[in-house]
Amino acid sequence: MATGREDTPATLAAPLPDPALFLAEDLEAPLPFALAGGEAVLYTRRAPGKEGPNEDAAAVLPLEAEAGVLAVADGLGGQRAGEQASACAMRALRAALVTAARAGRELRGAILDAIEQANRGLLAKGLGAGTTLVAAEIRAGTLRPYHVGDSELLVVGQRGRVKWQTVSHAPVAYGVEAGLIDEREALHHADRHLVTNLIGSPEMRIEVGPVLRLAPRDTVLLASDGLFDNLHLEEIVALVRKGPLMAAAEALRAACAARMAATGAGAPHKPDDLTFILYRRTPPRIRRRA
Repeated sequence: MATGREDTPATLAAPLPDPALFLAEDLEAPLPFALAGGEAVLYTRRAPGKEGPNEDAAAVLPLEAEAGVLAVADGLGGQRAGEQASACAMRALRAALVTAARAGRELRGAILDAIEQANRGLLAKGLGAGTTLVAAEIRAGTLRPYHVGDSELLVVGQRGRVKWQTVSHAPVAYGVEAGLIDEREALHHADRHLVTNLIGSPEMRIEVGPVLRLAPRDTVLLASDGLFDNLHLEEIVALVRKGPLMAAAEALRAACAARMAATGAGAPHKPDDLTFILYRRTPPRIRRRA
């Protein structure tokens, strides 16, 4: 996937149409949305058998015909504190985009402002909770990723090549990136639960990725660690790389639910809240000669 600088910054055109937030939701099945010249499908559900709320949150924020923002957050802190932390991040993101839309401000700055505002808000509340966040700014066939913590973003080509993957802010992920730990070994590592960067921390930092050009059939995936702790990367890629997006989302949901429900020889198994969003551009229509 080619990367490069934007010729002009993405700005917001008011009003912001029908933003959708999913806070502590328990969906039975994935939901589809039209966004940024393509299709998004979202799923979120608390861990099997969990008595407390779903501490994950998600946002689908359409901006204009060719632009939108997708985001997933995974709250940490236990019970209501984690739920409040992820909800705080999603509400801050929506509020910042609405404000920027009214002022015609640049999109990148609005997303960064939202994350900073969420961080200040959580520190001021003193809940002792934090949240991860991964967001995708999509505009006219390009994508820019933002992330804090270990919720991840992938861009997968139709043939199964991983064109982009965020590196989680976690010791085990750094070990995999450095070639010190195998990806399969990492799924069973004793320190996999450790995260070094969270919204709600005085040392919070935001990692901003490059502008990426999306091919017509590339699939973008944003997800909490409930997905990546239960399925191998190659399993995820095989399920999402082609076919109707809704079918891919349902297959991903079913595979993860099955892995959470039963252990198998060598298979990862970690019941957890699960949230993911898939996005794919709508391919241009091919005009045929009469």
